[in-house]
Parts: sequence; C-alpha cells; structure tokens
Amino acid sequence: MNVIQTALPGVVILEPKVFGDSRGWFYESYHQPRFVEAGIDVNLRQSNVSCSARGVLRGLHYQWPRPQGKLVSVLVGEVYDVAVDIRQGSPTFGRWVSAMLTAQNHRQMWIPEGFAHGFAVVSDEAIFSYHCTEVYDPAADASIRYDDAAFGIDWPVSEPLLSEKDARAPLLADVPPERLPIFQA
Repeated sequence: MNVIQTALPGVVILEPKVFGDSRGWFYESYHQPRFVEAGIDVNLRQSNVSCSARGVLRGLHYQWPRPQGKLVSVLVGEVYDVAVDIRQGSPTFGRWVSAMLTAQNHRQMWIPEGFAHGFAVVSDEAIFSYHCTEVYDPAADASIRYDDAAFGIDWPVSEPLLSEKDARAPLLADVPPERLPIFQA
C-alpha cells in the first residue's frame, strides 16, 4: 500500500496494491496491520454505501460530539473528495485538501476525527463507501456550507444537486464553538 501524505496532517491518500489478470482484479480495502503501520490505528464501527448521480454534492458533514474518522473510497464512478480541518485551535484550521477517488484508481482517503467531509460526483453515477470509527448519532450530526468563502473550495460542479440539509447548512462563522471539534496535539 502506498501512503500519500497531504497538506493536512493526518489526512492521507491510500493506494492499495492491486492484483489483476484477465479475470479482473483484487485488492485489500482494509488490512489492520498495514493501516497501523501507516499511522491509522482505529476501530472501524460502522460501514455505509451511498449511490449518487452526476452533479450531486454531499457535505460538508461531520459529527460532534462523538466524532467520526472516515475511510472513504469509490466502488463505481468518480468523485472529487474533500476534507476540511474544522478543529478549533488547529494550526491548519479552515484549510482543505482534495483528491479524485475513482473506481479505476482504487484510491482511498483517510479523514481523521475532527474534519468535515464532502464530495461531488463527476461521473454519471458514483457508489461511495464510508467506513467510520463511530456510529451515526443524529443528535451529533452537523454540517457546514459546501461553498463557504472561508474555505474557498474549488468544487468541479457549478450548480450542485444538494439535499435540503446541505442547502441550509450554516457557514463556519455561524457554527457555535461548542458544536466544533477541538484540536488535540
């Protein structure tokens, strides 16, 4: 597995070793000892799959309290995946990184607890996989506007298809401090 560090400490892109022949291909999407070796020593507690059409933008989502770290990948199609540091007191607060995750490149992104996450679908359809370190808690569910100027994310879709929740998400400046994660060095 190739581990690619990003500009946000803790957020990494993972490229699994893919074994293929005329029958198709195989790769390990999760191998605990290798992930621990890469600095990702977590307990995955919930797994989700979503299907979205071209132009759908989901995010920016996070959970607080009871934050979720997420190991994300694309099973079908292509997405532009984004992680944003929203941890109060973090030296990289408000900064973001992105990666193209596709069924062809088999890349995964590890997004630690305390980061907001979102993605935009750039193929006709995308089936997206999330492995989370915490179970979903509706009382802790939170989001921030995908187009908040405080981030300046360069999304590849000009008129995204949004859920009602994402369309009415607050700007970062309007989120009460007690609803944001806290950086722990």
